[in-house]
Amino acid sequence: MTGTYAPGPESFVPLPQAALHILLAIGPEERHGYAIMGEVERITGNAVRMGPGTLYGTIKRLLESGLIEECGERADPHRSDQRRRYYRVSALGRRVVASEVERLQSMIRLAGARTWAAKGQS
Repeated sequence: MTGTYAPGPESFVPLPQAALHILLAIGPEERHGYAIMGEVERITGNAVRMGPGTLYGTIKRLLESGLIEECGERADPHRSDQRRRYYRVSALGRRVVASEVERLQSMIRLAGARTWAAKGQS
């Protein structure tokens, strides 16, 4: 009997920085590319500005890996003639983000437990 292999969230960790930013920017909503770029800037306090090449290349990889899903096209309410593709984080994507956040928190705890001061050493 052969079954299909479903990768666990740990197989995606660590996530590339751009992928994590996009997943966090989409969050629990459905967003189109331009809105994702804006949300990345907002949640990082403008520390990260994602260009279209990085954004759409990463979106393509996230779609292929099943971490996000396309919700279809919708008319942009701010532009009468353009349609935009919307994306949402999949159930697997949510598990991967949770796993990545746990990994990062563990690293922060480890770093906090270390004494980085020189303590009299030169």
